[in-house]
Amino acid sequence: MPQGTTLRPETASPQTSAAQAPGWRDLPTPPHDVEAEQAVLGACMFHSAVIDAVRQVLEPGDFFRPAHTTIWHALLELRKQQAPTDAIALTHRLSATGDLMRVGGRPYLHTLASYTATGSVEYYADIVRQHADLRVLQATAVRVLQGATAPGADPSEVRALLTATLNAAVDRARRSSGGRLQRYAQDGWSFVSDSPAGATPLWGTAGKTAWASGESLMLVGPPGVGKSTIAQQIVMARLGLLSAVLEMPVQEGEKLLYIAADRPSQLARAFNRIVHQPDRDILRERLVFWTGPLPASLNTEPQLLAELAAEHGADTVVIDSLKDVVGKLTDDEAGLAYNNARQQLLRDGVELLELHHQRKQGADASRTQRPVLDQVYGSAWFTAGAGSVLFLSGAAGDPVVHLHQLKTVDDEIGPFPVLHDHARGLSHVDTSLDPLTLLRQAGAHGLTARQLAAQTTGEAKPSPAEIAKARRRLETLAKSGHATQDTGAGGGTGGGQATRWQATARHMTAVS
Repeated sequence: MPQGTTLRPETASPQTSAAQAPGWRDLPTPPHDVEAEQAVLGACMFHSAVIDAVRQVLEPGDFFRPAHTTIWHALLELRKQQAPTDAIALTHRLSATGDLMRVGGRPYLHTLASYTATGSVEYYADIVRQHADLRVLQATAVRVLQGATAPGADPSEVRALLTATLNAAVDRARRSSGGRLQRYAQDGWSFVSDSPAGATPLWGTAGKTAWASGESLMLVGPPGVGKSTIAQQIVMARLGLLSAVLEMPVQEGEKLLYIAADRPSQLARAFNRIVHQPDRDILRERLVFWTGPLPASLNTEPQLLAELAAEHGADTVVIDSLKDVVGKLTDDEAGLAYNNARQQLLRDGVELLELHHQRKQGADASRTQRPVLDQVYGSAWFTAGAGSVLFLSGAAGDPVVHLHQLKTVDDEIGPFPVLHDHARGLSHVDTSLDPLTLLRQAGAHGLTARQLAAQTTGEAKPSPAEIAKARRRLETLAKSGHATQDTGAGGGTGGGQATRWQATARHMTAVS
C-alpha cells in the first residue's frame, strides 16, 4: 500500500462484490454455496411472500454469483409491485432491464424454479449469509495485513478498519441468523417485573392518558376537522417548544420524523403558523420531513418504517396519513401487514402517531351521535393494534369540533369540544362543558348523573352508557374533594330520588 494512502472502513461492507474485493488473489476460492443460493432464489420464485422472510436475513451483496444478485434485485422489485415472482414474471422483468441473458436466460430461471424448499428457506439463507460473512472477514484480514506491513503504515488507520469490520459483523449477526431468534427474547420474570405498573403517558397524565409510551396513537376524523393541526402541536411539544396540547402535558422527545405523504406543501404552510424564527435550530436538528410517497407500501415492506426511523435517528414518527402508506386499506392482509410494521417500530423504542380518516357517512348521519370504532376507515386490524384512538367529529371548517377517545389507555379522555385558532395554529378545550364547571354553575341544587350527561352530550335522553360515564366523572370529583355527594333514596310506590352532586363550597367561592 503506498505511503499516505488512507484505509477506508466502508470497503469492508458485505455489499462489496466477491469478485472485486481486494485480497482475493491471495486466497483460495472464496467460501460460497451455489446450491444454497439457488434454493433461496427458487423458494422466492415459488412463493413471493417468502421474500419478506429472506430479506430479514440476506442483503443483496451476500450472493456470491453476480447473476444471483441481479435476480434477487429483480425479485425485490416484483415483490414491491405485488406482482408474481415465478419464472415467467421474472423473465419479463429481466428482459425489460436487459439482464436476462447475463443471468443465464430462461433455461437458468426454470432451473432455479425447480428449487421449491420454502419450508427450509431461512436455513439456506443462513448458509448463504455465513459464507458472505466469511468472505468479508477474509478480505478484511488481507487488507489489514497489507496495511500493517506497508511502508509508513498508520496503526490507528489499521485499527479503525479492523474495528469497523468487526462492529459491522456483530451488527449483522444481531440482525439475522441466531441473533434474530434471541434479540427480543426475555425471561418471564423480567418481562413482568421490568414493565411499569401503569402506562407511561407521552400525552396526558397518569390515569388520563391520550398517548402512552410504547403504544401508537391514532388520530381519526373526516377532512378539515383539524387532525393535522392537533398533530402539529404534538410535534412542537415533542420538540420542547410547547408544554401542553389541549391542556394535557406532552413529554418531550429527542428527534422526530414526519412522513408528510399527503399534501406536503399545504402541511408546510400550516406549520408556518406555529413555527417562529427562534425555533430554527431546533427544527433543523430534531425534525425531519419525508415528503410524498414512501419507496414502497408498508403492507409489502413492513420493515421499511423501522428502517426509516433508524436511518434518521428518530424516536418519534408521525404518519400523515395512513391511506398514503398502505396499499388497500380495506384488505385485512394489508391491515395485518401494517400492524406488523407498526409493532416492529414500537419494539425498537420509537413512538408512533398515525393520522387516519373515517368512513364516509350517509346524509342522514347525526353529527351529535357519539362515534364508534366501526367508523374508522379500513380493516379492523388498523385500530386493533393501536394503543389509543382519538376521534375528531365535526364538519370541515367547523370552529368547534368534538374529541372522543374511542380506544382508551386507562380512564377515558373527553369527550370535550375543541376550539381551533386557525390563525395561530393552536387548539384549546372549551371548558364550558367541563363537568366541574357545569357543577359550579348548577349552584347548591347540584346535578344528577342524567342531567350532567344531557348537558355534555346535547341529548335530551342520554344513553345508559353516557349516564354511567357521567356518574363516574362526578364520583371522581367527589373523591378529589371538588364535589360532595347527596345519595338518593331507592324507588318504591312513591318513586325515588336520584343521587346529586354539588361543587364544594371552597371551589364555588374560588370562581365567584
